[in-house]
Amino acid sequence: MDHILLLEDIPEIRAWLKVLVKQVFANAEITECSRVQDALIQVNTKRFTLALLDLGLPDGSGVDVIAALREKQPEVQSVIVTIHDDDEHLFPALQAGAFGYLLKEQSRELLVEQLQRMSQGEPPLSPSIARKVIAYFTSQARPPAALLHEVSLTDRETEVLLRVAKGFTLPEIGVQLGLSRHTIADYVKQIYRKLNVSSRAEAALEAQRLGLFGRN
Repeated sequence: MDHILLLEDIPEIRAWLKVLVKQVFANAEITECSRVQDALIQVNTKRFTLALLDLGLPDGSGVDVIAALREKQPEVQSVIVTIHDDDEHLFPALQAGAFGYLLKEQSRELLVEQLQRMSQGEPPLSPSIARKVIAYFTSQARPPAALLHEVSLTDRETEVLLRVAKGFTLPEIGVQLGLSRHTIADYVKQIYRKLNVSSRAEAALEAQRLGLFGRN
């Protein structure tokens, strides 16, 4: 059973999100919080599989909860659900370890679709957010070849990183490359260490920055 932390301070929006989440995760147990401090208490007392977090809260930001989850429950996937689509909110959240970033203004159908894709290991990103991420990294002046050399990824690590960024699960990558899931997991650990990242979303950002999406 999925155990989901839902952090949203406006009751009407929280109720709406709960209905939406139940549509995707029918049997989920949902813990609702309206304040960061309440969410932090829950992180210390319950185990979660997913966290849906708002940013602008009366006593802080959902980013504070991401930091606590990374320390206490690093396997939890944290997804920001917010009205904020500016770089000042987006990139700090992704750098903190957010697995995805969704905008409340999207249609319910699109939000449901994005959350459903998580079962395939794909980070849920609103279309406008995905465009911002790509635009940011394609605007960087340094040539991708030089960046690849700088981070010292091997050819095999580069192959694995590209597939991780495209949303393939570890078993799927193993089949594609003729390797075991455990071997792929070891490669992912090495890649994360070299890139200094800790989530699939961050790895996808780095893959874009390194110019890997133009490869097969």
